[in-house]
Amino acid sequence: MGSVDGHRVVPLVDESALLGLGTLVDVRGLIPAEARGPLIETLAGYAATARGLGAERVAFVGTEPLRRAADARAVVVAVEDATGVPLHVLDHREEGLLTLLGATSGRAVAADLLVVDIGGGSTQLVIVGPGRRASATGLRVGGARLTASLVTHDPPTGSEIAELRAAAAAALAAAPDAAPTAIVAVGGTASNLVKIVPGALGDRVLTPERLDAAFELLRAAPAAEVAARYGIRPQRARILAAGAALLEAILARYGVPRATASEEGIREGTVLALARAGVAWRDRLEALAHGWGADGPGSVTDHDA
Repeated sequence: MGSVDGHRVVPLVDESALLGLGTLVDVRGLIPAEARGPLIETLAGYAATARGLGAERVAFVGTEPLRRAADARAVVVAVEDATGVPLHVLDHREEGLLTLLGATSGRAVAADLLVVDIGGGSTQLVIVGPGRRASATGLRVGGARLTASLVTHDPPTGSEIAELRAAAAAALAAAPDAAPTAIVAVGGTASNLVKIVPGALGDRVLTPERLDAAFELLRAAPAAEVAARYGIRPQRARILAAGAALLEAILARYGVPRATASEEGIREGTVLALARAGVAWRDRLEALAHGWGADGPGSVTDHDA
């Protein structure tokens, strides 16, 4: 939850919960009634917190697991009945545009930019430029999915990490062609990699060399130990090697030597869209994602990103 000051989202509450919906949909193809309780309870708590702080608008957005769930409509109805808050199931493009909006804070870009969000079940790639309409691509490969298919040890073995890196490179072959001059990585994968790589907390830059260091660290200690040492959730630490492999493959695919990790992403994009366009935010998302106005300090350049 946040308030908006021009182009800036001021966080008021920052909470997250790992519910494993992507894994559940992978296994069963849906989110059965008995598994909806924790989801509804979590979202009801978020709605109550937002209302308690005087939120003018509240909305939930659903991404890849709900796009694939056979019972997505039933889940949407159950959430809305229990919370009184609309749950919007985003398509790939909408998810990508909201991620872009969060990463740029609604400022127009001054050079070709790639925004990346490596999730548990999918990876979002959003490409935009000064004269280029934003394009969003969703790859059905993410940290949790890649880990589940290739990793059986904790910590992962050297051969398992090699398999993760090879699989990530193969998956990125399907990514769209582009020539970005900068890459911004958003979401939990990027934020957690910054925590474990020496020096990255200072500049929030992730390079192939720093990712190599992350692989070495992650194969040297169990996930619980990594989590305790660096303040990461154990579930996140468990899938972080796969996330690093995907980011490494993205840098290689686009020939860019570094990615800047940003704390702003889809959540901030949703807050900005709601604040800027109200209930019509989905209809105006294309325009919003390309930036607006002079009520902020300028456009996003290679350096700013």
